[in-house]
Amino acid sequence: MGRLQLFEFEDQQWFPKNIRNYGTDFLQFLANKTKMFAPAIPLIEEVMQKSNTTKIIDLASGGGGSWLFLNDELKKNTPQVSITLTDYFPNIPAFKRTADLADNIGYSTTPIDATNVPSDIKGLRTQFLSLHHFEEKSATKILQNAVDAQQPIALFEGQERSIPSVIGMLFSPITLWVVTLFIRPFSLARILFTYFIPILPLFVMWDGIVSALRTYSVDEMKALVDQVDGKENYEWKIDKVKNGPGVMLYLVGWPKK
Repeated sequence: MGRLQLFEFEDQQWFPKNIRNYGTDFLQFLANKTKMFAPAIPLIEEVMQKSNTTKIIDLASGGGGSWLFLNDELKKNTPQVSITLTDYFPNIPAFKRTADLADNIGYSTTPIDATNVPSDIKGLRTQFLSLHHFEEKSATKILQNAVDAQQPIALFEGQERSIPSVIGMLFSPITLWVVTLFIRPFSLARILFTYFIPILPLFVMWDGIVSALRTYSVDEMKALVDQVDGKENYEWKIDKVKNGPGVMLYLVGWPKK
């Protein structure tokens, strides 16, 4: 099945900010509780070590993703690690809640474009569950921008373009209905748009299905790297690993010494 560049509501500038934030809050809750990106930890540690950096700049952070879990794990071997959350549509309340729970996590209140990161921002660039949002030209720009700046990069996806992934997304409204009462801070509007006016379940299901349908395969990620000028000056690792019932795809690269 070929990759489909369909639209996600989350990407639309006209989409209501509070609904988008409720969706990213749900993804953050799920990612931390399920430890979805546990297999990313050794890869992140390797890239930091090879790049001689302890700074992580997370792009397209959404609601903060898995960083509460990942941060606790990374600090075991790298106590000095620091993390900055950024997004083109920053979910400031979620960023602040995450930062309040970890003194080494900060955030940017201004929009940051993953394809054009300011040159003064240094560190390992990470993305979780977001590479699929970018069509091929923009995805290549993300990699090119990192290579031009001589900064390491690590991109991770928690789904793949497959029938099981799409089927799993069809059941996402059920997951949302089950966990919404446990998402903090409590919000009457979140309850309203989940259980009584079910905009959130429909939004989460549609965006989830589209995410699976436009996720890059391992071979397609390799093809993205092939389009990058200066790619030969980087070490690259591109593959996928099983993660419980699911899968994690990754593309990591760092400058050669």
